[in-house]
Amino acid sequence: MNMHFTRIQKAGSAALILSALTLGCSLEDHNNAPVDSAKLVNRSVNPALIKSMPGFEDLKITTLISSDDKLADSPDFIYGAQPDGGAFMRNPDGEGFVMINNHEILFSVSRVYLDKELKPVKGEYIVDAEGGQWRLCSATLATPQEHGFGPVFLTAGESNSESMTHAIDPFGAADKKNKTRTVSAFGKWNAENAVPLPEDAFAGKTVIVIGEDDTNGQLVLYVSDVVGDLNNGKLYALRRTNQESVETDMQKGQVYDVEFIPFDNVKTSTGTELQAQTVDKKMVQFARVEDIDYLKGGNGLGRNIYFTATGVSQADKVTPVEGKNMWGRVYHLEFDASNPLKGKLKIIMDGQDKPGSFIVNPDNICVTKNFVYVQEDGDSFYKNNDHDGTIWQYNLATKQSKAMLQMNHRREDAAFNAKYNSVGNNSLSTWEYGAMIDISDVVGIPETFMVNLHPHTWQDEKYKGADGSGISTNKEGGQTVIVQGIKQ
Repeated sequence: MNMHFTRIQKAGSAALILSALTLGCSLEDHNNAPVDSAKLVNRSVNPALIKSMPGFEDLKITTLISSDDKLADSPDFIYGAQPDGGAFMRNPDGEGFVMINNHEILFSVSRVYLDKELKPVKGEYIVDAEGGQWRLCSATLATPQEHGFGPVFLTAGESNSESMTHAIDPFGAADKKNKTRTVSAFGKWNAENAVPLPEDAFAGKTVIVIGEDDTNGQLVLYVSDVVGDLNNGKLYALRRTNQESVETDMQKGQVYDVEFIPFDNVKTSTGTELQAQTVDKKMVQFARVEDIDYLKGGNGLGRNIYFTATGVSQADKVTPVEGKNMWGRVYHLEFDASNPLKGKLKIIMDGQDKPGSFIVNPDNICVTKNFVYVQEDGDSFYKNNDHDGTIWQYNLATKQSKAMLQMNHRREDAAFNAKYNSVGNNSLSTWEYGAMIDISDVVGIPETFMVNLHPHTWQDEKYKGADGSGISTNKEGGQTVIVQGIKQ
């Protein structure tokens, strides 16, 4: 697929309008033949660090890339720690594929080239810690086919209240120290993701949902009346129509009327000032809005979004914080079909239903046409948690939740633990997940997903400084796997 796009900019600003001019081949064209599923084999020298759960034994897990791998065309490249938000695309310059991933703790973004059989052959960093400026968590790739503009990789920064979202050209030069790609119209937040809704959600508009990973977190909305405009729209945040702003006043089984209320002076306000507006305007104060995704299937279904509120506790890891959910929740927001500033909100999953035995600190989320996949970030180490990091499958039709995948710590294997638990931390849930992305349409194999992993206890001096900036001292390894057979 050959994409040609133009970027219209004002001096010193971030990307303003990105629009597709022409689209080349589709998956059906001979140049983009589907990957032979038999070629999906282990590509890494490191074993897969997750396992399937009972009832999901038919899933096929293969390694794609890990930190010990040496790539033929870039032998000095190190696939760094904490691969989180990502994107997976056809290579517009020839055969094969391109994978983009944030490396959260490194404040960096890597780009890995794969051949037509999904073998990684080259890697580089297109953003390093100097250019990233903030911890880069989840991310979303906007494409002309799905969103009406792009391609542009929207990667959200956090780690302080003045963090911003970057708009990165996924195929551009590796200008890794460039700090000018931030989007001022999105405001300053401890942001986790910035998710554009599909083009058919609100015709003729750009609607982008942003989650703030903060104890007093927001669900933020950017709206422009021009498709692909990232500079001239307005910024809003979620409020209940009765102006009750306490999260725990909302309970599972109820539906709440909500609206989005505008911020004042977004581009000239600090993050602290924007946060003060959320209190003054009685916007809902969620316990850490992390990842966001929308329902697939077209025909306006993308007006249904799902987001996680990861939860917070007191320092004792047992006691809730007043007004905040503790174990984590997954919310469903359905936008009004004619107005993106109005909607209905409800809770579909709540860790409080089975404390410690159900979702624990849900973080990343992946939504298909029929399921919501919820990935835990349980390294808050709540004392009553009874399991390692898990990906849960929530069936939208039956409302049932099942544990599908889990981190595979192999604690009884001394040799394995000598390498992958080099710090000797045997607590439950020391590893967490990054992005889970449906890559079925890209590779031409149904029910095929990419999953990023943060095995925090796997540490080695040789992984330090993977992005080349010399700024980070983190020395964790990271891994990305492919999982086939996940229902869509």
